[in-house]
Amino acid sequence: MNFLYFDPGLGAMIVQAIVAVAAGVILFSKNVMYKIKAFFGLLKKDEDTYDSIDIDEQDTDTHDKQ
Repeated sequence: MNFLYFDPGLGAMIVQAIVAVAAGVILFSKNVMYKIKAFFGLLKKDEDTYDSIDIDEQDTDTHDKQ
């Protein structure tokens, strides 16, 4: 006896739920690991070489005097 009928819509919904759960677990675990690393100070500091493109007037004055 077949008590349940699985149509394509139900199959797609089950696949969507599995993908959503997997994505949720991955994103949640990344957030938790980031907070744990931040708590213990294990985060790498990014060195931004392009921090600022603004030129201070004091810098230009020193180059003009030379």
